[in-house]
Amino acid sequence: MLQEVNIGRRSGFQSANIEHYRWLIGDELIDEILDIAKALKGVRICQINSTAYGGGVAELLPRIIPILSALGIDCDWRLLHAPSEFFTVSKAFHNALQSKPHELTQGEKDLYSQVNEQSAKLLETSYDVFMIHDPQPAAIRTFAGSRDAKWIWRCHIDSSHPDEQVSGFLRPFLEEYDAMVFTMPQFVLPELRTKRVAFIAPAIDPLATKNMELPLEVCKRAMSDSGIDPERPVLLQVSRFDPWKNPLGVVRAYQLVKKDIPNVQLVFIGAMAGDDPEGWVLMDQVEEASLQDPDIFIFTNLGGVGNAEVNMFQRGCDVVIQNSIREGFGLVVSEAFWKEKPVVAGKAGGIPMQFPEEYHQYLVHDNEEECAEKILHLLRHPGERGSFGRAAREHVRKHFLTPRLVRDELDLIKELIEGG
Repeated sequence: MLQEVNIGRRSGFQSANIEHYRWLIGDELIDEILDIAKALKGVRICQINSTAYGGGVAELLPRIIPILSALGIDCDWRLLHAPSEFFTVSKAFHNALQSKPHELTQGEKDLYSQVNEQSAKLLETSYDVFMIHDPQPAAIRTFAGSRDAKWIWRCHIDSSHPDEQVSGFLRPFLEEYDAMVFTMPQFVLPELRTKRVAFIAPAIDPLATKNMELPLEVCKRAMSDSGIDPERPVLLQVSRFDPWKNPLGVVRAYQLVKKDIPNVQLVFIGAMAGDDPEGWVLMDQVEEASLQDPDIFIFTNLGGVGNAEVNMFQRGCDVVIQNSIREGFGLVVSEAFWKEKPVVAGKAGGIPMQFPEEYHQYLVHDNEEECAEKILHLLRHPGERGSFGRAAREHVRKHFLTPRLVRDELDLIKELIEGG
């Protein structure tokens, strides 16, 4: 049996009851979810990905699964069974789908297929729906067979300009799925033949520890306890240590800001993902770049910084940066906006859809000078920071909170099951 991630869903979270969102979302969406859930009561769903911590999927599933359980829909979360060397290969595939050139070897093909075949043999047969996340476990569908279930592949990255060798290798595995989900139409893998494509953006849970309301003085005190001066300007980037998140570019933008505002501080909170060996190398590079500057602070989930700390830092900072080069969605943008914080971000992937239209000028094109210029403007204009933050929170409330994501995914599952 594939390893199950036990998230304590049966012990119950406050947010597991969809009714707890009604005051935030309104009646129409909540009632729609309840209606769909009635039609799916008793359906068994299996979510499969490659890691239980770090990255967007590991953020989403612990919030969605308890809600489904409370709605009477049984949902398990299982992990791909793989040796460590597999994740070096799968990370290369992940990057290749996001346009990084890759020379595919027979050894990589064999390892990828062997791991997926082994995992398929360990997979239980009693599920009605399998939702497979990203490229790492994508071939499980081929090796598992149909099993009289519906199979959905959920791609969380921008695969619109992939390396041809890797996409050519993966495409036959993907075309066996009953449906595929991408964040937006622009992300669809080229030349993909599939029965059904849906476009569903991720979302954040406003009731989670990471996003719950906290007094500002508590947040400032926590920052102070971590060595940061809350009375001086604080810039924050929260993300995995990934080249596509451009942390070294953020350091350079910060250094440009510091020429004009010498007392500015930069905080990185980096999640180290279990399926991303590349992250350790990049974290070392960021640490090396910051050695000579006592105003750069680096924290990770492995150093005891969890969701509560992320929440406090996002609420206590002045400007959030997410200067990604490539991005699937970028949950941290919606997280910051929910806390009414202004964000300067790369114009990449799903980030622009999270911005209120009237603040699109704070989207930049992989340019440290432009990024620094936007940060400086926001630091010098607190009134603009406030209006930006308020507009952004309302935009997220309308479009990027968990109930909308639950509705969209259940709607797709219902369509597939009823369609036969």
